[in-house]
Amino acid sequence: MARRKTGGYAAGRERRARIVEAAARHFATRGYHRAPMAKIAADVGLTEGGLLYHFPSKKHLLLAVAEHRIDAAAEWWRRLPADASVHAVLDAMVDATARNLAQPGLIELFVLVSAEAADGSSPAHAPFAARYRAAVDSLTEIFERCAARSELAPGTDCAALARECIAVSDGLQLQWVLSDGELDLVESVRGHTRRLARAVCARGDGR
Repeated sequence: MARRKTGGYAAGRERRARIVEAAARHFATRGYHRAPMAKIAADVGLTEGGLLYHFPSKKHLLLAVAEHRIDAAAEWWRRLPADASVHAVLDAMVDATARNLAQPGLIELFVLVSAEAADGSSPAHAPFAARYRAAVDSLTEIFERCAARSELAPGTDCAALARECIAVSDGLQLQWVLSDGELDLVESVRGHTRRLARAVCARGDGR
């Protein structure tokens, strides 16, 4: 009986993961508000009612997709080589922005969920706060390794640097959405990383 229950739980987790992946595709191409729940359900062989068994509302699905996106981004950062230079780290920020821009619907989704998570009573608040802390900690560790190799100016606050990078990236995504895509998001992030390099690199090398 225990084995059967375990198998059922595993199947449920797998189905939820497939639903989240399908929703991410639809949100990325059509946008959150224009992606029908029925189409998402059909992609994984469910009725809309079957989908709602796993995610009681579209907002619940939105939060799950956003959490999946943040976790995927964190995993991408964790794959950076341990000896990555500060310039390689800043270049990776630009690359990550270009990757996000290839799925503009997910940028809109991220902005939507960020606004939802700002409400302390929202179910999105706690998981997003935890994920932000993890993102700051991860990027701080990367910059601390750069500092240990004397790539950063003495006295550089690595945690503050990590927070600034994340804040600028998120803020520019919001501006990109509000400008209806007119803002050159990738070049804006690239410009920020170059100015940052001139400010914090040990030799003031902004390339």
